[in-house]
Amino acid sequence: MKKWNGKTALWTIGILILSAVPMFSQESKTIITQDPKFENLLKEKRRINSSITVNDRYKIQIYTGDSETSKKALADFRKKFKNYDGTIIFNTPFYKVWVGNLKTRIEAERSLSEIKGEYPNALLIRPNK
Repeated sequence: MKKWNGKTALWTIGILILSAVPMFSQESKTIITQDPKFENLLKEKRRINSSITVNDRYKIQIYTGDSETSKKALADFRKKFKNYDGTIIFNTPFYKVWVGNLKTRIEAERSLSEIKGEYPNALLIRPNK
C-alpha cells in the first residue's frame, strides 16, 4: 500500500471538504428604472449625430471663421433655406458651416448656384476626398 505524504493528504482532505459544502450562485434580480427624458435625449443625440456625419456626399461651405459668427451664419441660413440641413464643423483653428447633403455633382452644382445668390463666397466641397 502506498503511503501518503502530508501534501497529498492535505489536498485530498481539502477537496473533500469543499465538495461537501453546497455552493450557491447569487440569485438577485436587478430592476433598472429609467427616466423617460433619457430616451428623448438619446433620440435627439442620434438625430444630431446623423446630421453631422462626414460621408461621400457633397456639401456646400457657406462660412469659415469664429464660433459665434458661424452660429449666426447657420441660423441665418436656416431661415432663408428651410429645405437644406446644415451643421458647424470645427477644423483647427476655424469653424466651418456646411450645408446640404447632396448625392450627385449635378445636384450639388444646382444647389450651389441657388445658395450663391445669398452667399457669394459659398463653395462646393466633398469632405472625404
